Amino acid sequence: MFLEEKFGLTGKTAIVTGGGSGIGQQAAVDLAKAGAKIAIFSRSGAEETVKMIQDNGGEAVSIIADVREESAVKEAVDQVVQRFGSVDILFNNAGICEHKSALEADAKDFRNIIETNLVGVYIVARTVAAAMIRLGIRGSIINVGSISGKIINIPQEQTSYNASKAAVIHMTKSLAIEWAKYGIRVNSISPGYIKTPMGDVPKEMEEAWMPMIPIHRWGKTEELTGMIIYLAGPSASLTTGQDFVIDGGYTCL
Repeated sequence: MFLEEKFGLTGKTAIVTGGGSGIGQQAAVDLAKAGAKIAIFSRSGAEETVKMIQDNGGEAVSIIADVREESAVKEAVDQVVQRFGSVDILFNNAGICEHKSALEADAKDFRNIIETNLVGVYIVARTVAAAMIRLGIRGSIINVGSISGKIINIPQEQTSYNASKAAVIHMTKSLAIEWAKYGIRVNSISPGYIKTPMGDVPKEMEEAWMPMIPIHRWGKTEELTGMIIYLAGPSASLTTGQDFVIDGGYTCL
């Protein structure tokens, strides 16, 4: 009863972007275990994630939507409201990474990263916030930043990605202030090196990273979801405009 009161999400509806694999998939599954109904936005579908949730007795739907396309996102959010009657939580996770130095990555490469990691996050956040305001919902938006928005990763060179994630973190703070008057909380999490398909990197990178991580191992996707569930739920009612680093101590050094 205590845990349900403080952290339970029964009766809530959560949108998860990029929920077909990795961090997004884990978040969708665990938010459902906490009681939320789940709508997953992705470009190629997330039927595997939906099945995982349904096999655990949860309710979920996969909606094809490119977060870079404003009209597609609006249509997808309308579908969620029509199906579930509300949208209370957004886990704004969709993103891409490309290890290219600034001399390798031309303007097209840079724009590709920014369009997904920053513009896409902005489009989904403002569309969901508009729905929350229209429905009178005091909701929670959780954006996904990265330690790459705070430090410069080595040995990989990825200025485009780092810039996009730094912008997400600052945008989160700006949105939190703008939308506080509507009762909408906006926070972000900044993961470190988490073992996911996107984290499949050359061995020389992994060998360089591990000595610099105080716990000397990759993070697991399930090690992020406690914070996600906290930020989504009633215990975080005073928490907004914050970025939460989950990196095994990497950024302390």
